[in-house]
Amino acid sequence: AVCPVITSPCWDVSKDDGLVTHPVKIHFVVIYRPPGLLGNFLEELDVLLSNYPEDGTPLVLLGDFNIHLDKPQAADFNTLLASFDLKRVSTTATHKSGNQLDLIYTRCCSVDNTLVTPLHTSDHFLITANLALTPEAAHAPTRVTFRRNLRSLSPSRLSSVVASSLPSLSQFSALDTNSATDTFCSTLTSCLDNFCPLSSRPARTTPSAPWLSDVLREHRSKLRAAERKWLKSRNSTDLSVYQSLLSSFSANVFTAKTSYYHDKINNCCDARTLFKTFSSLLNPPPPPPQSTLTADDFAVFFTNKTRTISDQFSTPQTEDNFTTTNAHSFSSFSPLSETDVSKLILSSHPTTCPLDPIPTHLLQAISSSVIPSLTHIINSSLHSGTFPSAFKQARVSPLLKKPSLNPALLENYRPVSLLPFIAKTLERAVFNQLSMFLVQNNLLDSNQSGFKSGHSTETALLSVTEALRLARAASKSSVLILLDLSAAFDTVNHQILLSTLRKMGISGTALQWLNSYLSDRSFMVSWRGEVSKSQQLATGVPQGSVLGPLLFSIYMTSLGSVIQKHGFSYHCYADDTQLYFSFQPDDPTVVARISACLSDISSWMNDHHLQLNLTKTELLVVPANPSFHHNFSIQLGSSTITPSRTARNLGVVMDHQLSFTDHIATTTRSCRFALFNIRKIRPFLSEQSTQLLVQALVLSRLDYCNALLAGLPACTIKPLQLIQNAAARVVFNEPKTAHVTPLLIRLHWLPVAARIKFKVLMLAYKTTTGTAPTYLNSLVQSYAPS
Repeated sequence: AVCPVITSPCWDVSKDDGLVTHPVKIHFVVIYRPPGLLGNFLEELDVLLSNYPEDGTPLVLLGDFNIHLDKPQAADFNTLLASFDLKRVSTTATHKSGNQLDLIYTRCCSVDNTLVTPLHTSDHFLITANLALTPEAAHAPTRVTFRRNLRSLSPSRLSSVVASSLPSLSQFSALDTNSATDTFCSTLTSCLDNFCPLSSRPARTTPSAPWLSDVLREHRSKLRAAERKWLKSRNSTDLSVYQSLLSSFSANVFTAKTSYYHDKINNCCDARTLFKTFSSLLNPPPPPPQSTLTADDFAVFFTNKTRTISDQFSTPQTEDNFTTTNAHSFSSFSPLSETDVSKLILSSHPTTCPLDPIPTHLLQAISSSVIPSLTHIINSSLHSGTFPSAFKQARVSPLLKKPSLNPALLENYRPVSLLPFIAKTLERAVFNQLSMFLVQNNLLDSNQSGFKSGHSTETALLSVTEALRLARAASKSSVLILLDLSAAFDTVNHQILLSTLRKMGISGTALQWLNSYLSDRSFMVSWRGEVSKSQQLATGVPQGSVLGPLLFSIYMTSLGSVIQKHGFSYHCYADDTQLYFSFQPDDPTVVARISACLSDISSWMNDHHLQLNLTKTELLVVPANPSFHHNFSIQLGSSTITPSRTARNLGVVMDHQLSFTDHIATTTRSCRFALFNIRKIRPFLSEQSTQLLVQALVLSRLDYCNALLAGLPACTIKPLQLIQNAAARVVFNEPKTAHVTPLLIRLHWLPVAARIKFKVLMLAYKTTTGTAPTYLNSLVQSYAPS
């Protein structure tokens, strides 16, 4: 017999700290596997462990597995448990023959003081250990939020009021760009206040039940009254009334839930909205972490972090008289028509921030009333070379990087910048014209894949991994270096950026507009209902903006020549830069070449006021063959870079053998968690809604960068196929043992191996039609029959 015995509580309640603790939830999974061949044991264990997703709840897997871990047959068993992030607790032999057959694996908890004691009554030994758990902390105090009741607002009524309240175009023409913008925004806000004034209310700390209508609440009140009456009288008649009301109420709640989930899911317009909606349905926002930090603390910290980096560099020396290196010039922006502005507004994702004069979805609903005024403001801005001052302020929300981090430390928070929707609409007007000029004149780096049509993280990684694989096929080793920059977007020097733009041929009011766009920007931090003092920004391109990534790509353009000078290849995706080169395994100059290249890159970074973070820069060495091992490190200044076994590259976990087993394990973990959550609400979903969710949350993960998996053995791909099988069963609400092939056929889902081949063929086809990135063209050769 196998069983865990818990002898004492594993947590302490500290009254001195003023913390109110709660019981700890933990999962124990006890296994007994008879001796003999593994058979279907691994598949069945996979299905079993899928019921316990990585949601932070501690998991302990233990029992008599009858598996010899030192045998080759245990490799798949170890890989499966690693994919669930389960870690083995080290013990001595647990059987009198000297084997470790009784195993303990844990996740999200630690085990110490493990003791193995021989027993006279059994061949197996007794294992005892201490299990350390962390109790949940009490929730933070109730916060106050400010909201508008928009449910009763009629967009048509608001549209007519706004149209009559806005000044005429002739009145707008008499105003400068800043005044016209201020008038436009204040008018919209004033009209909205007349219909839906802001009101304060305590923030909800308990999960809501949005499907509960007033009718259901009244029904619930009658049910509770009937229950109380029966408990008091214990009369059979009262019991029958109570049971009838309970049955009716349960059926009505089920119907309401089904309708609610169906409407919420089917009304999502894209995958991102669907993911956000699904997450909010299952996991209401957690209460904010307890800390004594204030909004001003965050504002000062974020400002000082950027200023500390920028102050390390000297003032750049820019040329007053220079020669444009580009034969073409771009001196002014073309005005937009009302149709152009309407397309920009209606085609944009309706994101809203506190700085918007009215919520974006309302602005889109009343667009016919505001388009003439907004078109005038945009054209006035483009013509005068002035970016409105009202749009230069950002609202920053601190976000804890990981739930496990200490919420009392400022460095554990990431600033999330929010900008007004109308400001981003103006940016899109500029982006379309500026990017067209850059593309037509080949001014953008062809090895930069960020935010370019037809380019993606997958095409970038495919180019890099294919080069590494070709080198290995030629019996060469390779080095892949992933550079890390500290606050790269926030430390861009405006003088250097404007000088780079001038050299590209941008001048006149176009350059004046970009100068106005970058200058005199500021931000305020919003934290727990309070707003910090405004902080000025002297450097950087606006985060969360439309133009920011493009301007940063322009800023980084000259780095490529520095890298290529040393014989390295490179690829960039926004601020993620990776460089690589291949060499003979016995080449003695490898370390010197890497050091020289990184030294020149560091000098270029200093000249451009960017900080290269060598402590987070990763080095991956791909040997010429699996048995070969390179043992070297790179010394640069006071920093030492040592090779890693794995590295996360644009969302893909790459390993030094290019086997992608770690990436597959990471993908299967995230997919299992998504399927577990979908199963929670599956009884209330139709097949169509479930299929929509599964395709957005599971298949999208299976398909992400799956072209990199081409050519891998079937056993390596198998875990992904098991996930797809489980997803198909969830769609049709079939048991976990149901035959899956007919389900995949009904869904028209290609198996995982076929999906990988399809992706490769699709990319190959794009290279023949000219819609793929140019750097992929060399990977595909046209077939010429002999």
